[in-house]
Amino acid sequence: MATRHLLDQGAWAVWHIAGPTDWLEADERVSGWRATLEQAGVSVPEPVRGDWSPSSGYAAGKVLAARHDVEAVFVANDQMALGVLRAFHERGVRVPEDVLLVGFDDIPEAAFFTPPLTTVLQSFIGVGRRSVEQLLAHIAGDTSQHERVVIAPQLVVRQSSQRVTSG
Repeated sequence: MATRHLLDQGAWAVWHIAGPTDWLEADERVSGWRATLEQAGVSVPEPVRGDWSPSSGYAAGKVLAARHDVEAVFVANDQMALGVLRAFHERGVRVPEDVLLVGFDDIPEAAFFTPPLTTVLQSFIGVGRRSVEQLLAHIAGDTSQHERVVIAPQLVVRQSSQRVTSG
């Protein structure tokens, strides 16, 4: 969803700052990012790894800010995206004018980043509610609710991924 949005904004390539290799969530985000780029016929750069923290995002952002071929970045969580924003700012890379940026999680602070961060919302409330429903059903002996449930994510579009047009 995030990668498709960046491609739809006109990005010719989308870099990825991934979470740790030992996290299923990180691996699934890498897989979705890679599959979207491959389906679009776009080259797939090697992902840059972080550890979910703003400091690892900052370090990854410094690496990408030193390159001249980075036009869009999908970051595996909003905390790392915050670090990326700082690294880009320090190197004079403007978001969204020079590089488009999308995070993941839609933490409450994301709307207050500079610029406000486009991000993928995971409804932790929905996940928690459904988990409790399944737990209570299990305790009550109801085995019919043991199916895998996916709570659909939602793209929250803000300024960090919007092409700036003059005029």
